[in-house]
Amino acid sequence: MDYLKTVVPSQLLAERGSNLVVINPGSMNVRMGFASQDVPFNIPHCIARHKNDAPKLSVRDQRLNCRAGLTHNAERERAYDIIASMLKIPFLGEVSPSENQPLPPKMGRLDGLSSQQNKDDSILTWTDVMDKRIKTSTSIERSVNSDADEDPSQSTSDDGNKSNSEESKYKEMIFGEDALKIPPSAPYCLGRPIRRGHFNISQNYSLHQVLEDLRTIWNRMLTEKLHINPKDRHLYSAILVLGETFDNREMKEMLSIVLCDLGFSTAVVHQEALAAAFGNGLSTACVVNIGAQVTQVVCVEDGVALPHTALALPYGGDDISRCLLWVQQRHRTWPNFKTDPMKKPIDMLMLNKIKEGYSQIRSGSYDAVSVVHSYEHEKSVGHQKTRLSALSVPPMGLLYPRLLIPEEFPPPPRPWFQDCDDMLEDTWQTNDGLSGNGGLGAWDSYQMLPTRVKKFDNIGLVEAIVSSVLSTGRVDLQRKLFCSIQLVGGAASTTGLAPVLEQRVLNTIPSNQPVEKVEVLLSRRNPLFIPWKGGVVPKSYFTLGQILGVLDTTRDAWIHREDWIKNGIHVGSGRKYKDSYFLQSQLMCYYNS
Repeated sequence: MDYLKTVVPSQLLAERGSNLVVINPGSMNVRMGFASQDVPFNIPHCIARHKNDAPKLSVRDQRLNCRAGLTHNAERERAYDIIASMLKIPFLGEVSPSENQPLPPKMGRLDGLSSQQNKDDSILTWTDVMDKRIKTSTSIERSVNSDADEDPSQSTSDDGNKSNSEESKYKEMIFGEDALKIPPSAPYCLGRPIRRGHFNISQNYSLHQVLEDLRTIWNRMLTEKLHINPKDRHLYSAILVLGETFDNREMKEMLSIVLCDLGFSTAVVHQEALAAAFGNGLSTACVVNIGAQVTQVVCVEDGVALPHTALALPYGGDDISRCLLWVQQRHRTWPNFKTDPMKKPIDMLMLNKIKEGYSQIRSGSYDAVSVVHSYEHEKSVGHQKTRLSALSVPPMGLLYPRLLIPEEFPPPPRPWFQDCDDMLEDTWQTNDGLSGNGGLGAWDSYQMLPTRVKKFDNIGLVEAIVSSVLSTGRVDLQRKLFCSIQLVGGAASTTGLAPVLEQRVLNTIPSNQPVEKVEVLLSRRNPLFIPWKGGVVPKSYFTLGQILGVLDTTRDAWIHREDWIKNGIHVGSGRKYKDSYFLQSQLMCYYNS
């Protein structure tokens, strides 16, 4: 312990970082890597399994066929027109310029590539689902199975007794981005174990299958990306960096996967918001984590996350991508392609490429020229150069969530989730009225699964930030937090988002609050990887001089594999979680016997 107090953080990281694995699971992607790495491996959090009982690709628990109704479309159109009025761009009812007209002044090229890159690199290719193996057969087998017209000279090996032929069969499992590019006609079932910040449990996706998919995906990454052999896992420790939306039971199940199934010797859980603050060298900040499917707002003071400030908003980058498609279709600028990101995951990949590279928030019309690809036919990929309009509108959906209508059914009610009940009764807030919304907005009926994070469905990011900061109740802290707003997550890199938030947050703060300045801080690293890196960087660059993850494994915050397997960590054991409100307060009575 004396060594830990005096050692330089960078030295400790170099010494122990190679034996420490950081895992940051999200709804769309999982980030995993050694603590000594600068950036993690970032892999789509999905797995496709071959199935014999169905002829084509299916997406487990996607719950299709739930499109926005007339009421929802009207709300969406009104939200668009409000944004169009503020940004001074054409309304939906106005005619878009034809392709024959000259390009407007603010027109960018949107080929998705730099001038040094080949345009063909932007084309997503279908995954080869066939596993080709060399089959060896004897001369007797050949004589029985071969055709009369077969030329023996082409199949006989040097010894005259054996020959090699290529045998093809479907791959049993496909992971990551390859799983999202499986041809629609292939007999596979695509599973995403986490959606909207929770286990993706339903009647069609059991808890057992969710856990099995998590185990398989993580084990595959450890083996193929980090090259850690299962028999050597006992030499490694793991850090789980988890979002605030996960409930206690879900966190316990993930700990069991890490310790019992994957075989790590010790593990610790860190709160994502706290890790994000530390990742940028901050001890006090309002952390805004814009994920693919959930946006979380949490205030951190002096290295402690304040639980009563935590808010969860059920929308994120995926909803922005779908909104981008909706805007183009309403403007009639999208080619006559059957683009459907809900049924074809490869279409979502294409939309994400467009969104991540080119969506921005700016005043005035900003159109762009892009090559859009069609993945309707598996043998040939069509493409068309087209003009995309109103690219500033989709990211503004973060401020006006009525624009981001969900296109899948809400998560299941409690009866479907009963095999994963949380152990604390006060975490359940169910709502059985999923079928109708009584004229309310689309998000009113979109039920988040149980969590102690406050759920605000219909407020935008600005109102969420103001509500979170003001809930601290102290003027001095509020001033600090409003000047330390930190954006992390994929959509945090959207050009123009930070200044829009600064202006609108300042204008939204009640006049009786003595706050004169609002500032969104720039990230020191890629905002997408800040929470992952925050698990291992110095806890504070300025005072504490500690490491969140690279600590001696005898410290109380770490859970040992033997203890967890025997009876879990329970009240009275002397062990507590220091850095997470949720884990510190959980019962941890997890007996396996």
